[in-house]
Amino acid sequence: MSFDRDLLRFAGLCLKSPFCKCGIFIAFVVVIRLAFFSSYFDFGGGVLDSSLVSVVYQPSTFSHSEVYSKFLEVPQIVWGLNNQKIAFARACLTARMLNRTLLMPSLSASLFYKEMDLLKPIPFDEIFQFEFFNSACKGFVRLGRYSEVSNITDVTELQKGSGRRWTVEKDLDQLKQYGSYPYDQYEIIKIVGKNPFLWHDHWPVKDYAKIFQCLALDTRISEEADKVVSKIKQVGLEESLKSGSSYKNENVMVEQVSYIAVHMRIEKDWMIHCKKLQQRFNVSEICSSKEEIMHRLRNIPHLKTPIPVYLAVADDLLEDNSILSGWDKGLFPFEKKNLGVLDVYKRHPYLIQSAIDYEVCLRSSVFVGNSFSTFSSLVVLERTQRMIAMGDKQMCGMDAKWPSYAYNLAGESQSARSWVTNMADPSLEAISYGSNHIFCR
Repeated sequence: MSFDRDLLRFAGLCLKSPFCKCGIFIAFVVVIRLAFFSSYFDFGGGVLDSSLVSVVYQPSTFSHSEVYSKFLEVPQIVWGLNNQKIAFARACLTARMLNRTLLMPSLSASLFYKEMDLLKPIPFDEIFQFEFFNSACKGFVRLGRYSEVSNITDVTELQKGSGRRWTVEKDLDQLKQYGSYPYDQYEIIKIVGKNPFLWHDHWPVKDYAKIFQCLALDTRISEEADKVVSKIKQVGLEESLKSGSSYKNENVMVEQVSYIAVHMRIEKDWMIHCKKLQQRFNVSEICSSKEEIMHRLRNIPHLKTPIPVYLAVADDLLEDNSILSGWDKGLFPFEKKNLGVLDVYKRHPYLIQSAIDYEVCLRSSVFVGNSFSTFSSLVVLERTQRMIAMGDKQMCGMDAKWPSYAYNLAGESQSARSWVTNMADPSLEAISYGSNHIFCR
């Protein structure tokens, strides 16, 4: 089998030689003549040895299982949680394009942007459910384990291009080349080079959305999120009762308590990043102060109060210790420490902490984020998907099932602007890098 494959690879490379092409043409003429005489003898009652023809033409057919017995290997996936989710989805779609199974990649538990040697790898199946992913994405993409590989040395490398000269068109041509002969004969194609988040994007939002739908957090992580959500609702109910809320029966109503989640990007690393973005794009709608966030949130039309407000913020990077002060009456702000859930987060590495916050924001009654944040954008994407799946016609404003808003963009009456994902976008650029042209109608 190995000999046959090597022979096929040699033939593929041979096709580039003019002498080889000439030889193939002569052989083709001989085959045609044999076929002609075969027909002639058949009509005339003569016999031609069938083995001569069967050696010349053997159509290649691949079953579903044979296609998925070939694999794609990608570099370690790095950076923030949602950058990693996008990178993973892009790797999945690349594997789909090459008709291969994606070998389960390593994610990064720590958050280092420049010190790549300090990135702490963590297996995909410690964050997301492996079996659920393959079940939910069956027929679309498949994730495999290294134990499935029969010959780890049967590998060819695909070096990703970089720089301005490496265009989207060149990248797509390279992928098409590696999806065909002779590269498709290797058991593993190993992509080397930059992080998959930085690869060129060739797929529409709806294809990425399909991958994201297949990602379910490990039950241990979702249970940690349960604790935080339960605490928000319990404390929120207590504060509402103190303020004279109409809640009557605490035991019945605690699970029905609504809450707002604000992905509050005012940390020092974000403020440096967003100011650079504003200079580069010559816009002033990326950075937001605490005061602007509070002002636009309280002006959201038809917002019902009293209501607890969970502030999803990276505490270790926060310089402003006054985020709980200055909120309007009826809005009860909480962050991890004063909510009493800091220990839930601190026992986990960064990536899991971020995953817990993501789940808390996803489940909120009202979500308010920044349209240039990948975290916020993916929360809105998933909330949009849920409303579409339920057949909701009203997806904007407080009448929506899961309303979302962007506090960095002014909406009606200087409120945060209503926000849903445009599922018809031809690429994920607006989500990966942010946009001030958010879609809602």
